[in-house]
Amino acid sequence: MTTTVIVGGVAGGMSTAARLRRRDENMDIIVYEASENVSFANCGLPYYVGGIIPERDSLLLQTPAALKARLNLDVFVSHRVTSIDRDAKTVTVKNLTTGEEKTQGYDFLVLSPGATPFMPPIPGIDRALTLRTVEDVDRIAEAVAKQSPQSAAIIGGGFIGLELAENLHHRGIKTTIVERAPQILAPLDEEMAGIVMKHLRDAGIEVILNADTKNITDSVMEVELLDRDNNKVGDATVDAELLVAAIGVRPESSLAKDAGLAVGERGGIKVDRQQRTSDPAVFALGDAAEKVDAISGEDTMVPLAQTANRHGRMVADIITGRDEEAQLTLGTAIVGVLGMAAGSVGWNERRARQAGKNVRCVHIHPGNHAGYYPGSETVHLKLVVDADTDAILGAQGVGGEGVDKRIDVIATAMRAGLKASDLQNLELAYAPQFGSAKDPINFLGFVNDNAVNGENLVQWHELEDFMADENNVVIDVSTAEEYAEHGIDGTILAPVDELREWIAAGNLEPLKGKNLLLICWSGVRSHVAATAFRPYGFQPSNLAGGIMTYEFGQYARA
Repeated sequence: MTTTVIVGGVAGGMSTAARLRRRDENMDIIVYEASENVSFANCGLPYYVGGIIPERDSLLLQTPAALKARLNLDVFVSHRVTSIDRDAKTVTVKNLTTGEEKTQGYDFLVLSPGATPFMPPIPGIDRALTLRTVEDVDRIAEAVAKQSPQSAAIIGGGFIGLELAENLHHRGIKTTIVERAPQILAPLDEEMAGIVMKHLRDAGIEVILNADTKNITDSVMEVELLDRDNNKVGDATVDAELLVAAIGVRPESSLAKDAGLAVGERGGIKVDRQQRTSDPAVFALGDAAEKVDAISGEDTMVPLAQTANRHGRMVADIITGRDEEAQLTLGTAIVGVLGMAAGSVGWNERRARQAGKNVRCVHIHPGNHAGYYPGSETVHLKLVVDADTDAILGAQGVGGEGVDKRIDVIATAMRAGLKASDLQNLELAYAPQFGSAKDPINFLGFVNDNAVNGENLVQWHELEDFMADENNVVIDVSTAEEYAEHGIDGTILAPVDELREWIAAGNLEPLKGKNLLLICWSGVRSHVAATAFRPYGFQPSNLAGGIMTYEFGQYARA
């Protein structure tokens, strides 16, 4: 009888085990999980803290007894695999409850030990709680219940940090997010992250950026404030009766490394396209294993449950005789924050430029469904395109309902190899409560197609340099009322509905020989206005995403 031993449960390990049983009724399948729970909804943990998920048992998906009854799996919780003997094909397992050790043989070994929270060497960091397992959430919930904290601080502005902030805020606790980087939500570009940051602050959750935590006492964090070049500009203290570190995770690859398996520069277990390690009898997947980036083809770390689940199923298929390969990783992800969604897929603009790509970025701010149907909300979308090939490098979305489906459509388009201009021709479901006859996805394609065919887009972070050149002129085609509220110093007002009269009055004569940039609130009217200038020999540029995008970018950098 073939024996497969799986190290670690939850997404990757349990997906492997369940699929193995469905593929082979006779295989001996053994799962060792170091925590007390082998199958739980780790993505739901923050919402138990906030009481959104009221019952702890709702987080527990399967028990060892249930898995034995339904799938005949031998699942052992509170059991840690401490070493691997690859020559003998055995693992040493320690019962964390009794301290007893035993040896278990295997034909195939699957490593899915996950990752561990990163804890930097800050004085007092041992007071910080983390959120990774059910045991972790029990500690946080107990602290909230017993200590009744009036203040909480979260170190880290990633997905988990924001979800925890929302849920502690929901509990009525004054919450502060402290982030070492210049922005929250690293997968997003700064102007898109700025939308989320403003939403948090408007709700009463403080966000402090460029803040390096230096010391932690019983109820206070001491931070050093930095500028964007990492120069110290001041000091501050943050009230933190409850402190949670959500700085990020490190792959739990020590077991593999000690066994002589290859480990990458970022600490992830190196695997091939079939998730095999450097030992063909040993597979690795989930947060502990490297993936291959779909754009660069380079090794990367993407700690996402959806990827772990898919790879677990594939590993089981390969063990039982199928010949398959893992798809390259796009890193599609989304987070919900106080009713707002923020999602991304692929590369952001920052990463694309760092990689030397010739980047074109499209920003739009449409409604999530037809404006005449009640409840329409703005969806902010950004498309990152390789201007040389028209390939989609990535996308980001921030807003209310509908962000998820737009990111998913773009992720599917990227997987299918569609070009950015192809988005204009996608046939998408439409009814007024779900979208528009021209979906936001189509509009991304329209704007990109305009750029491909000659309309130059100036990005929000390029505006100040553009205006600094005396050969350049910026014309704002907004209304006078909008200009009074959002107008940018040094620009010329020429409302789009009065533009032809403005031109007829001779206002173009002083602009001959100048480079024109048209701007408005969202970039739509400035695109329309360009048609009035072209007969006079001008080829005006358009501010991508308009003044709205510019203001979000300025807010993010303030």
